[in-house]
Amino acid sequence: MAEDAQTPSESDEQVTYRYERWRAVAAGILETAGSTFLLYIAVKFYQAGPSAKALVAAGGNFGMILTPLTVYWVAMRGWRVSKVAAAMLAAASVAFAMVALLHDETVFILGSMLGMTLATSIIPLLTQMYQDNYPADRRGRLFSGAFMIRIAAATLFSYLAGELLETDILYFPLLLGVFAAELFGSAVLLSRCPSRPLHRDGQISPFRGLRHVRDDALFRMTLLSWMLMGFANLMMVQLRVEYMANPRYGTPFQADQIALLTGVIPNIARLALSPLWGRLFDRMNFFGLRFILNVGFAMGAIAFFAGRDMEGMIFGAIIFGISNAGGDVAWSLWVTKLAPPDRVAEYMSVHTFLTGLRGVLAPLVAFHAVTKYSFQSVSISAAVLMVLASLLLVPEIRSARSRKENAALAEEVAD
Repeated sequence: MAEDAQTPSESDEQVTYRYERWRAVAAGILETAGSTFLLYIAVKFYQAGPSAKALVAAGGNFGMILTPLTVYWVAMRGWRVSKVAAAMLAAASVAFAMVALLHDETVFILGSMLGMTLATSIIPLLTQMYQDNYPADRRGRLFSGAFMIRIAAATLFSYLAGELLETDILYFPLLLGVFAAELFGSAVLLSRCPSRPLHRDGQISPFRGLRHVRDDALFRMTLLSWMLMGFANLMMVQLRVEYMANPRYGTPFQADQIALLTGVIPNIARLALSPLWGRLFDRMNFFGLRFILNVGFAMGAIAFFAGRDMEGMIFGAIIFGISNAGGDVAWSLWVTKLAPPDRVAEYMSVHTFLTGLRGVLAPLVAFHAVTKYSFQSVSISAAVLMVLASLLLVPEIRSARSRKENAALAEEVAD
């Protein structure tokens, strides 16, 4: 029981933050699976085709698509969210263990997809746990504090795993075994975090959260902006490994170089800027923050794919890392700014469902697009989508500024 791990003097905030910092190490290591190494194994060892690579790259997004069902199931059963999330991570650990033991392309694709699907299906449950256990005025700071550990773990592991695979690609089962072990450890830690069952009423259904898209205009507009931005960004994120590892596009980069550009450098930038973005999330208008992040992602995409020279790609990796640091906090917590406290998991399930949908479609579009068009053309198209996503936010940014000015004026009049 979570309460067994909590001393009488500890609050839910303290207990959650303590275990989340430990769990961040495992989460950072697992992050490198979806961002770099599963796709690298598919390209270099299995020499997978475009569709197979897209399925591996989209694995975690299938879990996001299933999040409305996850929220519905957990709410109906009345279970504590951290317990269910821990059980799902334990099941993901088993899936990765099977992939590590059975060296077959079909098993690799299906097993890695299943493991990542289970790992990402729990996201709305975690967001509700943060809503319940972290105070609103410190939520971004506490989240980013644990996330800094995650980023540091991802950075170090990216470097070590890249060196390992550069020595011999046949070491990849060891890497998959590490992912399995970290998932199991994460499950144990998460099971000790305090949490409550989800809010439930007589009208609950698997797609109940979708009513918020109909009824909440601001939520609807934000989702549309995020769809354009997210689709473009996910296209370019998944193409980074393909761009560097596939000999079709030039002399292949070595595994340690790929790990440097997709893991080490972006994560160092994320680590340095994560505390700043956490504080900005707590204090700044969310839509202004999102606008700045969109511009950063667009600049990073263009710079990374402008050519194959290291200087430009390093610059692109740094900009991507800086933007990603803010994106980590904004993506994970933004619904807490809009949703009623007891509906955070429902709002988040809609957000993660749409993220998963674009996460499945974006790699398919990206991997097939680069068979007909240059990486530079695709990256410019992605940047245009990011700019359009930013323009959708302008009216709300102006509205928020006007409300702030009116409030200040009213305060002066009152004085």
